[in-house]
Amino acid sequence: MSGLDHPWDLTFLPSKTMLYTQRDRETITWRAPRGASHVVAHQPPGIWHGNETGMEAILVARDFKKTRHFFTCNGAGTDANHEVRVVMWRLSRNARHAYRVRNIVTGLPSTSGRHGGCRLRYGAAALYVSTGDAATGTNPQNLRSGGGKVLRVHANHGRAWGTNPFAHSKYSITRKIFTYGHRNVQGLARRANGQMWSVEQGTYRDDEVNLLRGGGNYGYNPVPGYNESVPMTDHSLPGRQISARWSSGDPTIATCGGIWLRGSRWGPWQNSLAVATLKDSSLRILRFTPKGVFVRMWIPPELNQTYGRLRSVEMGPTNALFITTDNGNGQDRILRVSPR
Repeated sequence: MSGLDHPWDLTFLPSKTMLYTQRDRETITWRAPRGASHVVAHQPPGIWHGNETGMEAILVARDFKKTRHFFTCNGAGTDANHEVRVVMWRLSRNARHAYRVRNIVTGLPSTSGRHGGCRLRYGAAALYVSTGDAATGTNPQNLRSGGGKVLRVHANHGRAWGTNPFAHSKYSITRKIFTYGHRNVQGLARRANGQMWSVEQGTYRDDEVNLLRGGGNYGYNPVPGYNESVPMTDHSLPGRQISARWSSGDPTIATCGGIWLRGSRWGPWQNSLAVATLKDSSLRILRFTPKGVFVRMWIPPELNQTYGRLRSVEMGPTNALFITTDNGNGQDRILRVSPR
């Protein structure tokens, strides 16, 4: 499909129907498998967009058949006072309208809208939420800030998962933290073996793919001010910092969404991590061992600087790969990619 404007993310309902967001248009659209579509939420009151933040991640609830719930991660508030939130929605029975049910996570930092983070993925049971550092240097290492983190919460109400590393903190946001020391986590992907991985954008160098471990510090500390010349993983910080499992080096390619490919039709790429890139306008296929050691990378020529910036990747109901582009000005599309 084409004629879109910054389609940020998509998710599939049990009926194989798609829901997708458009960041700056502040919309959520329903699309049937055969192509019929309509907007179910158009600029809902209280949504805010600016710079890299707006109507972003979307994820169907695991109990959708019973509740008709889904989630978004989006900007909220006004130009003068805004933040990033995770919101639960309900899709009407006739699938014509989406209604907000409740806020799940609130108070995530947003300044100009830069580094809005905002990916949602389920783990074995919990909901994971990635956040950007809002281009504020102290956020990644500050355990009282939700910026530059991966959070782990209960999907139904947003309270911290009971086994989180800081679950006994007196601060609500600290209890929600699973990992910290991140710059701008744009992708989360759960592997079939249960591992949760993140895809993170670097500065002028070192986009990262990380294997997440509870309580881990991934080492970003751009202070004083917002000093983007520091390493993405600064091993001079107190304690232990966790290095990336794959890094782009210099220059960055602006990695974004990621998903593990499933299905035997993908041949040697099965169980590899597909990563979309913005600046490089390519899809990267990364092979890792079961323990997370990088093996090799492929760049499919059909998706190498062919469609412009690539934002999000998602597996469809028949194990096809769906990719959103991010070029703006109504020039965007959602691609469906199948192995030959």
